[in-house]
Amino acid sequence: MGCPRCENLMVQETFVDLESETYPGAFWGWRCLVCGAILDPVILSHQAERPESVVSRSRPRKGGIMAAPHTESG
Repeated sequence: MGCPRCENLMVQETFVDLESETYPGAFWGWRCLVCGAILDPVILSHQAERPESVVSRSRPRKGGIMAAPHTESG
């Protein structure tokens, strides 16, 4: 399976929810080996309900930190 975020390799893992009401609160999911993105059945169902892309929801950049050019004074 390819990661939807970075398109690299994902592996299937079992995750444990320690705050689950039922014990054990384990579920399967996929984790990207490169960026760490996690997909599980709940995430996949939410993405199916809302198919808009992440890029269309992102905000335009405003400003940011810029390094001043180094000048030598003598």
